[in-house]
Amino acid sequence: MEELARESISLLAKPALDSGSPRLSSLGAIFIMLKSALGAGLLNFPWAFERAGGIRAAVAVEMVCMIFLISGLVILGYSSSISGQTTYQGVVRGVCGPAIGQMCNVVFIFNLFAISVAFLIIVEDQLEKLCASLYELVTRRPEADMPHLWYTDQRLALTLLCVFLVLPLSIPKEISFQKYISVLGTLAATYLTVAIIIKYHTRPAQNVSGYSSGISSWASMFSVIPSICFGFQCHEASITIYSSMENKKLSHWVFISVVSMVICLIIYSLTGIYGYLTFGEDVAADILMSYRGNDVLMFVARVLFGISIVTIYPIVVLLVRSVIQAPLLTLRRRVAVVTEAFESRCRYGLTVAWITVTMLIAMFVPDISKVIIVIGGISAFFIFIFPGLCLIFAMQSEPVSWWTRLALTSWGSVTLLCGAFIFGQSTTTAIMQLLHHV
Repeated sequence: MEELARESISLLAKPALDSGSPRLSSLGAIFIMLKSALGAGLLNFPWAFERAGGIRAAVAVEMVCMIFLISGLVILGYSSSISGQTTYQGVVRGVCGPAIGQMCNVVFIFNLFAISVAFLIIVEDQLEKLCASLYELVTRRPEADMPHLWYTDQRLALTLLCVFLVLPLSIPKEISFQKYISVLGTLAATYLTVAIIIKYHTRPAQNVSGYSSGISSWASMFSVIPSICFGFQCHEASITIYSSMENKKLSHWVFISVVSMVICLIIYSLTGIYGYLTFGEDVAADILMSYRGNDVLMFVARVLFGISIVTIYPIVVLLVRSVIQAPLLTLRRRVAVVTEAFESRCRYGLTVAWITVTMLIAMFVPDISKVIIVIGGISAFFIFIFPGLCLIFAMQSEPVSWWTRLALTSWGSVTLLCGAFIFGQSTTTAIMQLLHHV
C-alpha cells in the first residue's frame, strides 16, 4: 500500500511522468483508475436501477455500456501511443486536428462546470441530513419536527462552507494537499457500498413501497445511461495514467482497462441492487437521503463523502482555471507584460466567479438526478464521441490492412453515433424537465 500511495502521489503531482521519474506498475495503474472512476456517481445508482425498471434491466444496460466503456479506454490508449501526447485534450488535438481539439477544451469546461454543481448539490444534501441529525441528538425529537428557520437552512450552511472553506482551498496556484488525501474518494465509495449491503441485511421487517415489475418503456431504460456514464467516467484521466505506465503494450493496457471496469461494475452494481432492494420505488436520487439522519453507519458515509467532495472540488477549480486562464494570459502577453499582480487578479476572479455561479445553481436545483442527466450527456463526448473520432482519424493514416481499416473505422462510427444519441437524448430530457418545472 505504501508503494501504491507513492505512485499515486507522483501521478497527481505531475500531469505526466518524464523519463526520469518512477513509472506506474500494473497494480498502481488499476488503483488510480479506480480512484478516478469511483466517486459521487455511486450515490445515484440505486435510483437509476429503479428508473430503469428493475435490477435485470439496469444490469443489462450496464453490460452493454461496459463494451463501449472499455473500448473507449483502449482507443484512447492507442491514440496516445501513436500521437505521443500525454493528456486527453492533447491526444484529441494531435489525432483529430486543432478544430476538434478546441471543441474538446470547450466540452471539458462544460463538463467540469456540471460536475462542480453536482458536487455542491451532494454537499448541500449531506448538510441537510447532518443538521437533522444534530437536531435529533439535541432535542430527542424526530427530524420531521425540525422547524425550518433561516439558520437551519442548508443553503446558508452551503454558503458559509463555500466562503470559509472551499474558497480558501481553491485560491492557491497549486493544491498540494490533494495528493495526501486522494484515496479518500475510493474509501468513501467502498464504505458506502458495504454500508448499504449491511443495512439491507440488518433492516427490520418493513413494507417496501414496491419494485418495478419490468421495463416501463425504452425511454426509461435509456434514461439511466447518463448515470452510468457519470459513474464510470475515468476516460479523461486514462491517457495520463497510460502515459505514466512502465508497460505500455496495448494488450497490457486492455488488461488494465478490463480489470478496472469490472471492479467498478461490481461496486456500482452491488450499490444499485441493495439500495434499490432496500427502498424500492421510494429510493431517493441521492441514496444517502433515503436513510434517517440518526443512522450511525450512514452518518459516517455522509461525513466521508462530504470531506471527499470538499477536497476534490478545489482540484476541479484548478483544472478549469488552467484551461480558461491560459488563453487570457496569452492575449495579455501580446499587448503587455504579464505581471504577478495580473495573474493573481485573474486567478482570484475566475475562482470566485466559478464558485459563486456553481453554488447558486446548486441551491435551486431540485435534486442531483437533474444534473447527472446533463453530466452523463456531456460525458458521452469523452467516453464515446472523441474516442470514436480518434479511431476514425487514426485509421486514415495508420499503416494497417484495408480490412482492419474498414472494421475499426466502422466501430469508430458506431461509437460516435451512440455517443451522439446519448448526448441528444440526455440533453432533450434535461430541457423537457427544465420546461416542466418552469
